[in-house]
Amino acid sequence: MKTTMKALITGTTAAAAIAFAGAASAEKIKIGITQNNVGVDSYQTTYEKAFKAAAAADPNVEVVVLDAGGDVARQIAQIQDLTQQKVQAIIIWPTNGKAVVPAVRKAHDAGIPVVITNSNIAEEGMPYIAAFSGPNNIEQGQEAADMMCKALNNKGDIVQIAGKPGYTTAIEREKGFEDQLAKVCPEVKIMDTQPGDWNREKSQRVMEDFLVKYPKIDGVYAADDNMGVGALNAAKAAGRAKDIKFIGATNFAVGYEAMAKGEYYGSVYQSPVDDAENALKTAIDVIQGKEVPKMNYFKTPEITQENMKQFSKPVF
Repeated sequence: MKTTMKALITGTTAAAAIAFAGAASAEKIKIGITQNNVGVDSYQTTYEKAFKAAAAADPNVEVVVLDAGGDVARQIAQIQDLTQQKVQAIIIWPTNGKAVVPAVRKAHDAGIPVVITNSNIAEEGMPYIAAFSGPNNIEQGQEAADMMCKALNNKGDIVQIAGKPGYTTAIEREKGFEDQLAKVCPEVKIMDTQPGDWNREKSQRVMEDFLVKYPKIDGVYAADDNMGVGALNAAKAAGRAKDIKFIGATNFAVGYEAMAKGEYYGSVYQSPVDDAENALKTAIDVIQGKEVPKMNYFKTPEITQENMKQFSKPVF
């Protein structure tokens, strides 16, 4: 991470090291984590590696690392299992922010604090969690809308490729984007929205359908760069990429590279390493009785062709 960005990003390795040093003097603590779907994209794979590395850095922290594989029922069973193991905190990356609420409530009732990571729980689950650790997805959607307005000079017709239906991050980014677009540049119209399920190949197929259906597309907003690059690939194959502005979120290495080539307008910079370390630090702080913000966000600034040299290329 370049020096200019250190003030913007919290939950960095240095910050995590301070938390780990503080935890080292305490009794050994056991934390369980159930993740969404590690194999679905490189962000989640990098997150898991960073989480394990951060935990290994503190000899007084033991972690049980589980992955739901995108299966809601499996994740609920994992939460129940961690509750029965009586871990001192459970970190959950929800497969579905609404479906996990009953299991989270049981963990809460059993006296086990729950930290939600990356994608938030549904509103009815908020009373049962100790904290949320992750990006502000509403704000990310707003930032993407601001970039789209600028890219299109406040006028044009666009399509949107959303994340997985029912997934809180997808819902929040879509809401943030749509609300901000209507507020800031109402003459930019969303012609269609389809889910890409965080998958590049599916998003490419979605974009292929959009290109057939709409002879004129001025912009594409994708809820992450993995999907955005899938859309870009479809437009390039159809010979229409130069006429379209592509904006994403969660800047992937492929998005960064496309930006460097001038093919991709902008994204939102979000590090899975920061994400993982911030979640573990939050859980440790909760266990140790420290004051933790209920919504413990880390910064995710805009990245465009104009300022990308201020940012390191993502490692995922």
